[in-house]
Amino acid sequence: MKKWSLLSIVLLLALGLIAGCSSNESGTKEQDNNKSSEKADNGAAFPVTITDDAGRKVKIDKEPKSIVSIQTSPTEIAFALGLGDKIVGVSDYDNYPKEVKKIQKVGAQDINTEVVLSLQPDMVFVTDYHYETHRDILKQFEDAGIDVIVVGDATSFKDVYGKIEMIGKATGTEEKAKEIVTNMQDRLAKIKETAKKEVKDKKRVWVEVAPAPDIYTTGKGTFMNEMLEAIQAVNVAADQEGWVKLTEEEIVKLNPDVIVTTYGYYVDEPSKQVLARKGWAEVPAIKNNQIFDVENDTVTRPGPRLIEGVETLAKFIYPEVFDK
Repeated sequence: MKKWSLLSIVLLLALGLIAGCSSNESGTKEQDNNKSSEKADNGAAFPVTITDDAGRKVKIDKEPKSIVSIQTSPTEIAFALGLGDKIVGVSDYDNYPKEVKKIQKVGAQDINTEVVLSLQPDMVFVTDYHYETHRDILKQFEDAGIDVIVVGDATSFKDVYGKIEMIGKATGTEEKAKEIVTNMQDRLAKIKETAKKEVKDKKRVWVEVAPAPDIYTTGKGTFMNEMLEAIQAVNVAADQEGWVKLTEEEIVKLNPDVIVTTYGYYVDEPSKQVLARKGWAEVPAIKNNQIFDVENDTVTRPGPRLIEGVETLAKFIYPEVFDK
């Protein structure tokens, strides 16, 4: 009888041990599943690998907690993505949003290497110029464990969409990046649709990105040209490529209906200066006082505000259609 009692106790203990192990294993699996769910709920999982604008594959092991941006465009994009509180250093030329004024400046074409390293960022955005001329400095950053992302120039809306998405993927803000790009695409599509439907008489537009005596304009392969095409306006310098300099005599012969300047941020009352030019009196834009200044950064800087530039141009050039 005692033998059976002892055997019963041993069996009960064994069963209890098995049940306990099974319970622990189940609990561990449940915790692992919860961790996976948390990762998915928090957005893109790390590590991620991106291809930057230098064509390099960059593996990013973890979400960056601090970022230095040595270029105005990525800074604007980063703030639009909700990363403003992570930006610890910006270029000397950064001016938007207003929060950048209080952030440590780290140089521009010439990088203040010591300052960048002292900030100990997880990630740094640099230009293709930096990549071509300062590879030794970028190597120092990489040796210090900093992820270096090259963000190159852009000449079209499509280029800008790609840069927003690249920065979004690199920083774990892919969903927000998609949201921004979709918003820009939708607004641009609406403008194009409205212009195509309602603009009956295309206006000829002269764009002036630098004042006299050295007057520069934008030809093909620029945001301004794409914007004018989107609103059914004619860029009178569309036969030129990129940013080009023309003489006053050449400009007058183009006979524009509208003149758009982009330098009001450093030249007082640009429209008055244009109106006062000798030999321009018979130009339609001068005769009808159709001279407008737009904020330079919204029509030249690759970033989310480009769509605002298009909307502003549309209202200035075709107020009867877009500013009802």
